[in-house]
Amino acid sequence: MATGRFLVLLFTILAGVYYFDLHNHPAVQEALERPAFAFLAALRQQNSLAVPNVPVVAPVDAPNPQATVASPTGSTRAPFTRHIVAVGDLHGDAGNAQKVLQFSGVVDAFGNWTGNADFFVQTGDIIDRGDDTIKLYKWMERLRVQAATAGGLVMTHLGNHEVMNAIGDWRYVYPSEINTFGTVAARQKMISTGSIGRAWAQNYTATSRLPLHPHLGGPNTPFPPPHHPIHFRREDDYEDESDHTRYYDPEEPLSHSALSFVHGGLSPTYSNLAPFPTKINALSSSLLEKLQHRVQPPPHPPNHYPGLPQGTTSEEVELYDSNGPFWYRGWATDTEEQVCVDVEKVLARTGTRRMIMGHTPDFTGIVSRCNGKIIIIDTGISHAYGGVLSALSIHYTFTPVESDDGEPRWVEREVVSTLYADRQEIIVDEARELVGNFRFQ
Repeated sequence: MATGRFLVLLFTILAGVYYFDLHNHPAVQEALERPAFAFLAALRQQNSLAVPNVPVVAPVDAPNPQATVASPTGSTRAPFTRHIVAVGDLHGDAGNAQKVLQFSGVVDAFGNWTGNADFFVQTGDIIDRGDDTIKLYKWMERLRVQAATAGGLVMTHLGNHEVMNAIGDWRYVYPSEINTFGTVAARQKMISTGSIGRAWAQNYTATSRLPLHPHLGGPNTPFPPPHHPIHFRREDDYEDESDHTRYYDPEEPLSHSALSFVHGGLSPTYSNLAPFPTKINALSSSLLEKLQHRVQPPPHPPNHYPGLPQGTTSEEVELYDSNGPFWYRGWATDTEEQVCVDVEKVLARTGTRRMIMGHTPDFTGIVSRCNGKIIIIDTGISHAYGGVLSALSIHYTFTPVESDDGEPRWVEREVVSTLYADRQEIIVDEARELVGNFRFQ
């Protein structure tokens, strides 16, 4: 009994210490380092007891995620929720990156994963224009491990600047950033076969397809699915090229309930969209491997532009040209009339309902076009640009509803918000009712 009372008292004191933020006081820190408190020090190291001052952003009037609906058989149908946060180009600025990830709820004040998001997506261009290259890539890998431990996922992408650096095109590399590596040769090694280069090869893709509902499978499940040949019906069966219905299966109402992420954009005339994202990512991996494992050329400038390596295929050349996913800007620069026609083809072929990308900055805020089917999230976060700090938040809910006819009915809702340091703006709030039995694993 005495031991039990002691433990209750101990944890009561510790709860007060952390609640009132006394754990940062030097005397308290010293006490926590003593052997008797070793297990608590380990917990503190993981921030298991910390209460971060981070807002939890929720959609307005969202369906109650705790609600369950009884079916005619007496079983219950539970709701499903998914929260995604996406951030654009960071360009060597760890300080502003920390601010963005903290006010969007992804990390706490210590830069550790909070668990407030299921997915964190970064759309490339972490490197160049700033001095925090090493710090940012190490942070992304630490967050990746923390997220996985908590059941979340970090999804990172190669931007045109990552590929430029792999090629040896260092036009936007500051001398002060090279100094953080020590030498030019040390930097070359780290981004080729060193820790950053290995992270690129293992954990960074050119593009992603993220299903909003697990019925469609996990992240980067290819579309069209190989077991569903209906999506490959002959093109000449359709006289009207604008008829994209061949990519939609009426028996699979969730087939396009997914998002695509890419750095530049998925051009409507790019030849390797499908299967998505498998084809693009395979080409990206093969090109990066050739770049990283050739003898590293002296960087440009001051030397000549080294170009793509010998043995680069025509498909890899197309991947890196202005129409490819690293460089394409048409979704940002073309007219509203044109992009709202073109986007339908790309969404149909990629099995997605929105395209989210960085690359083309708007220094005033996130750009939404065609009712949120195109979202451009590069707002010049780095101090090199002086733009606004921003993130994109997607709250998805799949909620069972009462049914008089005995059919399993659901309300699918997606709320897309732009997050800034001082405000939140909802740019999409869409809901629809579906009927059917869906897989939740």
